[in-house]
Amino acid sequence: MMTAIEFSEVTKRHGTTTALDALTFDVARGEMFGIIGPDGAGKTTAIRIACGLLRPDTGAVRVLGHDPVRAHARITGAVGYLSQRFSLYGDLTIDENIAFFAEIHGVTDYGAARERLLEMTRLTPFRGRRADRLSGGMKQKLALACTLVHEPELLILDEPTTGVDPVARREFWKLLSEFLSRGLTIVMATPYLDEAERCGRVLLLHEGRALAVDRPARLQEPLAGRLLEVITSGDRPPLALLRGVPGVVDAQAFGERAHVTVDPAARDGSAERIARHLEAEGLELRAIRPIAPALEDVFIAMLDGGARLA
Repeated sequence: MMTAIEFSEVTKRHGTTTALDALTFDVARGEMFGIIGPDGAGKTTAIRIACGLLRPDTGAVRVLGHDPVRAHARITGAVGYLSQRFSLYGDLTIDENIAFFAEIHGVTDYGAARERLLEMTRLTPFRGRRADRLSGGMKQKLALACTLVHEPELLILDEPTTGVDPVARREFWKLLSEFLSRGLTIVMATPYLDEAERCGRVLLLHEGRALAVDRPARLQEPLAGRLLEVITSGDRPPLALLRGVPGVVDAQAFGERAHVTVDPAARDGSAERIARHLEAEGLELRAIRPIAPALEDVFIAMLDGGARLA
């Protein structure tokens, strides 16, 4: 069986709100798959349905070949789930927390797995420290160790790096890459589009609907060579003015900078046209340069109806 997760036309409503709208995607075994979208996009609902914690209103779901609700007990041992609010026991040490989560999964011979996880997470020197005395990054690594101590086939993470400092986020991603190299299938929900670019494939999710499912590089291809970063004087970039330049398809603000998408047929000389246009309007152009598109650019373009991607 090559597929770890399959969603087919899955719809889920919470009252009058449609959390997922005919959502279809699949996750291959051994890949790192990202579910990407802003708050309220439906990421957590999709994760909870995959874990068997919610039942879809319509559609079909398979996790490791089983219905995650009807065969919940069967898949529990094969799935590791790290929620947004994973609960460690503050009065227990690192060692004791890992032992506790091993035993609730029915694992009694967990000594070797615990030693390996402590070494990989670099928590061995702190194994006797209570969880409530750990830094945020160390707590997250301990939560990951507790999730993996029963050696699941599939790891599902719901926004695991939210509120974690940048250094701890990098260390966390190094750990995920190492687990991936050992054959673990990883599904991660995250609002951070820079993290999404580390995934093999991503699902771009908005208001419960799939905008796209593909490799990040494939999603970025339509904007390659067409994106310019423009910095002008003033607190805000002159988006309306930039959109009025011949050959410009769109302009979006990224802080004090503008990301300007040009028509493929008008790429040559586009920077010079923008510079002349701004100068004619009395605006100071501080910098203009071509940039590689990020997934954030792709996501915004898709929300605008995809015109920038044509």
